Amino acid sequence: MSAQCEIAVKASAHAPMSLFERWLTLWVFLCIVAGIALGQFVPAPFQALGRMEVAQVNLPVGLLIWVMIVPMLVKVDFGALHEVRQHVRGIGVTLVVNWLVKPFSMALLGWLFIRHLFAPLLPAEQIDSYIAGLILLAAAPCTAMVFVWSRLTNGDPLFTLSQVAVNDTIMIFAFAPIVGVLLGISAITVPWDTLVTSVVLYIVIPLALAQLWRRALLKRGQAHFEATMEKIGPWSISALLATLVLLFAFQGQAILAQPLVIALLAVPILIQVFFNSALAYWLNRAVGEKHSVACPSALIGASNFFELAVAAAISLFGFESGAALATVVGVLIEVPVMLLVVKVVNASKGWYERG
Repeated sequence: MSAQCEIAVKASAHAPMSLFERWLTLWVFLCIVAGIALGQFVPAPFQALGRMEVAQVNLPVGLLIWVMIVPMLVKVDFGALHEVRQHVRGIGVTLVVNWLVKPFSMALLGWLFIRHLFAPLLPAEQIDSYIAGLILLAAAPCTAMVFVWSRLTNGDPLFTLSQVAVNDTIMIFAFAPIVGVLLGISAITVPWDTLVTSVVLYIVIPLALAQLWRRALLKRGQAHFEATMEKIGPWSISALLATLVLLFAFQGQAILAQPLVIALLAVPILIQVFFNSALAYWLNRAVGEKHSVACPSALIGASNFFELAVAAAISLFGFESGAALATVVGVLIEVPVMLLVVKVVNASKGWYERG
């Protein structure tokens, strides 16, 4: 194992769950309330921010999204890719669930619940947009929070690191095609050049900057790297919360008119989380992987890179779109649901190992 891999493994194995992360659902709820209130009572500043665009990219949101994503991507060590051979079965399960099951199962759930079962309760003009948001959410595997979930289940930190590196590598090339195909299957039109631009802006460029920053930090030693990671840790969540305030300032009128929308959008998200985590957990057991590998494999199969999903939804469909709202619902329920999955896999360790 390389020295950089050892640093990343130690960091991911011992990094505590921060106050922001543990109470993310509460912060998101408060942002919903604050955003709706500010949008209703002082709309002018938000309308001015909404007009600050270049080539259909909102500049304030673009900056906030980079602040969200870059610190997370600094943690990713692509040097761990050569370690994949140590956990071929677990990585295989992760890839199958993340790229062959998860996006397609979410598209199916969106079609079933949003286009059919819940359609009478939803604004007809936003149904396509809601489905698009759900697809964007499912097409981006978790990058940062999976290190926290892995630690809470005593997961193998080297496996966690290598599966994140593999997923991020695939995401550069597969995110746009998968989203484009699924939106096409769902009869949702989105310009390919806009989708590719979103990938370049919110995956390729931040990833390149993050890896350059990571290399510079590691040259100054492990202690400096870990101290910097601790210092910039709150940046991502803070930028996310600021983005949510902006988003809900624009979404407020629609939510006040139909407050049931958030609960309805949560249904397919919850189902796909439990389905994909259970599938990955069972498949790892079936192929004979260790419990310490099955846990992070199941958790990365269930959680999402919601920062990227929010960014892409706003870029493709706008602040006031159903797609943006759908991705935010994913943020709202991420922590409590994933903590429940953590509890289940920990409690079932005896059953797993008997297999």
